[in-house]
Amino acid sequence: MTGSLMFDPIVPLWLLAALVALCTVAVSFALWRRLNGWGWRGLAAFVVLAALAGPVWQTENRAALSDIVLMLVDQSASQRLADRPSQTDAAAAELQARLEARANTEVRRVPVRDASGDGGTEMMAALSEALAQEPQGRIAGIVALSDGQVHDMQMAPELPAPFHLLLSGQSDDWDRRLIVRNAPAFAILGEPVTLTLRVEDSGAAPQNADRVPLDISVDGEEPQRFMVPIDRDIELPVTLPHGGRNVIQFSLPTAEGELTDRNNAALVQINGVRDRLRVLLVSGEPHPGGRTWRNLLKSDASVDLVHFTILRPPEKQDGVPVSELSLIAFPTRELFLEKIDDFDLIIFDRYQRRGILPSLYLDNVAQYVRGGGAVLVAAGPDYASADSIYRSPLADVLPASPTARVVEEAFRAEVSDLGARHPVTAGLPMEGEWGRWLRQIEVTPDAGDVLMTGTEGRPLLVLNRVEEGRVALLASDHAWLWARGFEGGGPQLELLRRLAHWMMGEPELEEEALWAEPTGQSLRIIRRSLSEEVGEVIITTPSGDTETLSMKETSPGQFETRYDGAEIGLYRLNQDDKETVVGLGPAAPREFEQTIASAEVLAPLQEATRGGVLRLEDGVPSLRNVRAGRPAAGRNWIGLTPREAYETLDVARASLLPTWLVLLLASGFILTGWLREGRT
Repeated sequence: MTGSLMFDPIVPLWLLAALVALCTVAVSFALWRRLNGWGWRGLAAFVVLAALAGPVWQTENRAALSDIVLMLVDQSASQRLADRPSQTDAAAAELQARLEARANTEVRRVPVRDASGDGGTEMMAALSEALAQEPQGRIAGIVALSDGQVHDMQMAPELPAPFHLLLSGQSDDWDRRLIVRNAPAFAILGEPVTLTLRVEDSGAAPQNADRVPLDISVDGEEPQRFMVPIDRDIELPVTLPHGGRNVIQFSLPTAEGELTDRNNAALVQINGVRDRLRVLLVSGEPHPGGRTWRNLLKSDASVDLVHFTILRPPEKQDGVPVSELSLIAFPTRELFLEKIDDFDLIIFDRYQRRGILPSLYLDNVAQYVRGGGAVLVAAGPDYASADSIYRSPLADVLPASPTARVVEEAFRAEVSDLGARHPVTAGLPMEGEWGRWLRQIEVTPDAGDVLMTGTEGRPLLVLNRVEEGRVALLASDHAWLWARGFEGGGPQLELLRRLAHWMMGEPELEEEALWAEPTGQSLRIIRRSLSEEVGEVIITTPSGDTETLSMKETSPGQFETRYDGAEIGLYRLNQDDKETVVGLGPAAPREFEQTIASAEVLAPLQEATRGGVLRLEDGVPSLRNVRAGRPAAGRNWIGLTPREAYETLDVARASLLPTWLVLLLASGFILTGWLREGRT
């Protein structure tokens, strides 16, 4: 029970102040006039003014409230290293017992876990939530049991009590980690790109080594080992082996005594793109389609085109002197013998043997294909003639032989059943509404896949792989009608683009391919195949465990399934004879970027509240009471600030000047003053 004097004025304060001023003037005037009763009249005025001020005596019945101590227990991934879990749990249990043994003290144990994804330790979010649930006037202290690696300090709240950090781990802990400082998302094929790596030692690292082994693996292949320096940036030039996603894994062997190997690896995923597509277009004679081919290729800024047309065949005899011809001799030897490997694609458009290109040159083109080159033949009546390019060394690599028949009738190109599953022709726009072509060369497929048909189901587009290279045959020279919009036209540009990309081995146009698209910790696994059915996909996790999933056909030739990976790292996918690798999340999560226990991150909170930092390996500190604003930590002790909070149960008020007493006193003082003045 406590009591206090309070005032509850009966009149407004301005009126009370005016009355005080008026009474003061009146008493002062009486004193100046030396009236004998001025003192008694002043006492009467004082009683009246005091009564108007409304003095009351207030008594409160209070119940004391306990102090609250917040105990933050870090349970993040970095706290599960070495003996930190057992060390932290034991210290938390002992500290909680000591706090609960204190009089008038409650403990709020707040677990601190990892954020979703790769957000790291969100201790400040947990602290803010805990403070929002408790009255600020009852918080006597905040104690965090952690390694000090917190990743949301931007959310730190204002603290009403001392903040103490009890560091887990050992003072002789050390760790080695691999850092990728610079890695581009895209790189041009054939051109080196520089990656910047760094190997760093932290903590009480041994000083007996200045170089360590680094293993580098591309797309899950057998790694190669290199010796690299410690604590220095390493610039590593890399040339991508293929287009599409290239997964490069860097890893360090686990050193003896190292705290963890979770930050010893790094995954870099770089998409390989082609800078320029180098195309050689050979037109056997001028025709309407020749200009269309040239315009299509020149319209693409990424294409470097070399085009020559045989305008004057050897058999042409018109009497024009050679000295008057302005034609430039084409460097056939340089192109077909010396620099043929510089081209990504060679197109023969209605070309026939006329002695311009000797058999030696055409044999070199066949070798170019076998070595990984690409040739597209757009056939016209020339392909069915006695001088056909098929009747040359190129016959060994061409996918279909001519029957010598030329079909001169209108027809609509159609995608075959196999073509509906092949990425080159699957889903071509406006299918079924294409304009007609007017001529087709009858051919007999010898190898490869027939993706499009023409009159009476005859092969129109045939693709084939020849050793390391690829060949395509288009058995008509009327594809240009699509570009001209004849009867609505057709997707000539899209078909040519897909053909070119397939012939260059671009991953997105492969008819037999397995790949995965990661989103967070989820994988969308895609299998493209010309087969009606595919087997199950085998997933090998970073820890070596395997899982098997079946795949469902989502569109002709494409099968998919989804997989949620619990681990972060490199996953291997196998299905039939196809294999690929994909990385989920960073190889070294944020929790393992810094693993040595440190108070540096939380220092601003500790210093602002005059709290302390102690190591758990030295034991759980003792507890003391300290006044607010005083240093709250010392040698093996931490301080709590008693809040002396209370709850008011009830309030009672009693007036100090009852009305009858006011009237009696005021009347008595006035009468006494009058009598005193009457004696003079």
